[in-house]
Amino acid sequence: MKALLGLGKLIALLFWLAVLANLIQPFAHPFALLLNAAGALILLIHILEVLALRKRLQGRPHPGMDRLQILLFGVFHFATLPQPAAEQPASAKVEGDTHA
Repeated sequence: MKALLGLGKLIALLFWLAVLANLIQPFAHPFALLLNAAGALILLIHILEVLALRKRLQGRPHPGMDRLQILLFGVFHFATLPQPAAEQPASAKVEGDTHA
């Protein structure tokens, strides 16, 4: 699973490098417009992810770095974040319960 997430991060990084290169030196006519539109759409989606994960990132040691990585990698970074501590499962035995 880690290898797949790492590959996804690498592909996302290559995408953002292509968007940046397109901003510096625009590609051929239809591709420049399409790449800019795709970059803007993905950036908007990643901003929404950061806003949706705001509470989950507050307890992290470096929430600013996590926000930046979510902006760059999206779900590929989100999947590497540890799950928040869950409450005790309902199937756990209640203290003092004598049923066998």
